[in-house]
Amino acid sequence: MQAFVFPGQGAQFSGMGKSLYDQFPAVKDLMEEANEVLGFRLTDTMFAGTDEALKQTNITQPAVFLHAVAAFKTVQDAAPQMVAGHSLGEFSALVANGCLSFADALRLVSIRATAMQKACEINPSGMAAVLNLADEKVAEICAAIAAETGEVLVPANYNCPGQLVISGSLPAIELACVRMKEAGAKRALPLPVGGAFHSPLMEPARAELAAAIAVTPFSSPLCPVYQNVNAQAVTDPQAIKANLIDQLTGPVKWTQLVQAMVADGATDFTECGPGKVLQGLIGKIAGTDVLLKGIN
Repeated sequence: MQAFVFPGQGAQFSGMGKSLYDQFPAVKDLMEEANEVLGFRLTDTMFAGTDEALKQTNITQPAVFLHAVAAFKTVQDAAPQMVAGHSLGEFSALVANGCLSFADALRLVSIRATAMQKACEINPSGMAAVLNLADEKVAEICAAIAAETGEVLVPANYNCPGQLVISGSLPAIELACVRMKEAGAKRALPLPVGGAFHSPLMEPARAELAAAIAVTPFSSPLCPVYQNVNAQAVTDPQAIKANLIDQLTGPVKWTQLVQAMVADGATDFTECGPGKVLQGLIGKIAGTDVLLKGIN
């Protein structure tokens, strides 16, 4: 079965989407529509912006979303049988399966990005990658530190076996990096991100996004979306909405999600958007049992 997957924040690069814009008239129209919806020329920053400019959350998220949808639009006779996106990528996936219109999804992404940036400023916080330590052990250490200190610390991104990102307050992250190494982690290092994404510290952003999603039409999708928070195939628009909201404060269960897609028959994964991160993760999760390719 054919599966399309879409990357999240962190895959951006200067020049992203320029070749698609130049090569495909439909992509040019799509990107110009995005500029109009947003009220500024996002494409100028995508095509020629500095790395620093592209790291701003209010730019990064719409840019990665737009590039991903544009890449999907270049697939002739695309007929996905299942879709999924990593964190932000879930919005691109919902455009690909017809659940959200492009303009509505872009508006939600812009609101999400701004709300997350504000939440980061309210609560100084961060994330750290933990390598080569069992997921259960990482979760156990997070729970112990949270109980000891009263700080927020949770597993945030189950990226692939041996790679789990944790999220929480800065003191908790610092202590966790020490504890994870003591427990046998190969590495435990803070990430250059603005805050504790996919943790309870994103609650202000979750509330803001929930209000926007409540007034946005969601259609019955053409195929299931495998959602981050439950790693299950979902087709009910109301359930999709709820899961999309809960994703801001809940973990990205990418490992479990890909395992579920493979169990349900996925054999061919196409990553649409900047970079090849998801192809690498899926390869580590599913091994040689699946075909991987990318469009960027």
